[in-house]
Amino acid sequence: MNHSHLQDIVVVGGGTSGWMTAAALATVLEGRYRIRVVESDEIGIVGVGEATIPMIQRFNKVLGIDENEFLRETQGTFKLGVEFVNWGKLGDRYMHGFGRIGRELWMVGFDQYWHKMRRAGKAADLAAYSITRMAAAANKFMPPTNEYGDSPLNEIAYAYHFDASLYARYLRKLAEGRGVLRTEGKIVRVAQREPDGYVEALVLESGERIAGDLFIDCSGFRGLLIEQTLATGFEDWSAWLPCDRALAVPCAPAAKLLPFTRATSHQAGWQWRIPLQSRIGNGHVFCSRHISEDEAAATLLADLDGEALAAPRLLKFTTGMRKRAWNRNVVAIGLAGGFIEPLESTSIHLVQTAISRLLNFFPYASFNQAEIDEYNRQSRFEYERIRDFIVLHYKLNQREDSAFWRECAAMPVPDTLSHKIELFRSTGKLVRNNDELFAEVAWLQVLHGQNLAPDGYHPLADLQSEPVIAEYLDSVRDVIGKCVEVMPDHAAYIAKCCAARPQ
Repeated sequence: MNHSHLQDIVVVGGGTSGWMTAAALATVLEGRYRIRVVESDEIGIVGVGEATIPMIQRFNKVLGIDENEFLRETQGTFKLGVEFVNWGKLGDRYMHGFGRIGRELWMVGFDQYWHKMRRAGKAADLAAYSITRMAAAANKFMPPTNEYGDSPLNEIAYAYHFDASLYARYLRKLAEGRGVLRTEGKIVRVAQREPDGYVEALVLESGERIAGDLFIDCSGFRGLLIEQTLATGFEDWSAWLPCDRALAVPCAPAAKLLPFTRATSHQAGWQWRIPLQSRIGNGHVFCSRHISEDEAAATLLADLDGEALAAPRLLKFTTGMRKRAWNRNVVAIGLAGGFIEPLESTSIHLVQTAISRLLNFFPYASFNQAEIDEYNRQSRFEYERIRDFIVLHYKLNQREDSAFWRECAAMPVPDTLSHKIELFRSTGKLVRNNDELFAEVAWLQVLHGQNLAPDGYHPLADLQSEPVIAEYLDSVRDVIGKCVEVMPDHAAYIAKCCAARPQ
């Protein structure tokens, strides 16, 4: 086998995924490979992904990014979770907060003692045992600190809201400072090698030919290399996730700077609300079979906190994934590899894990098919398990007010999801498989938040008496309450540590 090293890595497309990829590779590979980003100013980027999940902290840390500087440069704010409005029944409201809920007691998890006491009418709402949910409700934020000993303040899990185009610009500057070359130009032809069809070079409108060994397709939905060139194929998941359009619009900021994303369900979809320092990002994700684009725009504009700062921008999509994320010498990252709607803010995370996986299976110039197959297997597992978690939100609704929601409640779902629901329905058991993205605590919050109460609880929860468990629950709740009291206001923390320059 030829173990010669490849030399030239070409990233097709800039935007968030392209510059995350280039910046990460430049940092980790330490200048030993030539990395080039080819992007065209003529081709717009989607750039609406503004909410993240906590693992992005790890990505920024690997790149050596200073948190406060990054937030100043991207108009960023902090995110403690996602609030869901009208997802169970109309009028319901719950939060999927980051981090743990409760503290460990004895043989079984906190949730099992909570299920037991809830059935007896002796437990507070789940939110009372989560520091991120209680802090979000009080509009408070601070990063974790060990100043208070063994305390929930040690383990505040958080992510960010930011302007994705500013993040891409920030990463571009960082990447170019670490040796990445940027070529501006429109690709008019992709040259393939005979006889195996590997991509050999990109030909630009100017006539310039850019050769490479490994090509990373960050060209967005169109998948210039992975689909238009290699015809890899796409697996359509719209039977489970029927929304196929989104309208995005920024609006003026509100009086309060909230430390969470909000997802409000409407007649045929849902609306996101993402607070930045200078504005609020809003969007309406909807199903075009059930509502027209004009009606969807009217719904979106009627539900803003402030004046719209632009006309709504339409995005069309099909939820699903490429049949293979890595085909020959092309790896698709970001929207080129697949799309799962932004309900739980996983888009940027999927870019991050694709980069990490590529580094784990970084190829020689000869490319090993067994490694490519394993990359694709892991990628598929991740996409499918995230898909199941998003489908859960739709399937578990009890809305009777529109055909869209009735259809979602009645639809058959993947077996992997049915199994999780049925396991929970019996005794509240939750199982995380192979380190899938969403842990048991995330599933618990959505299942409970959307009114699925288990028929029982783990029998070993009965090893502790009700008075002992009640005292334990009360102590957790009291400690969290005291912790939230000492936390600063979210806006005040930003003003002190990472306020952006006025735009």
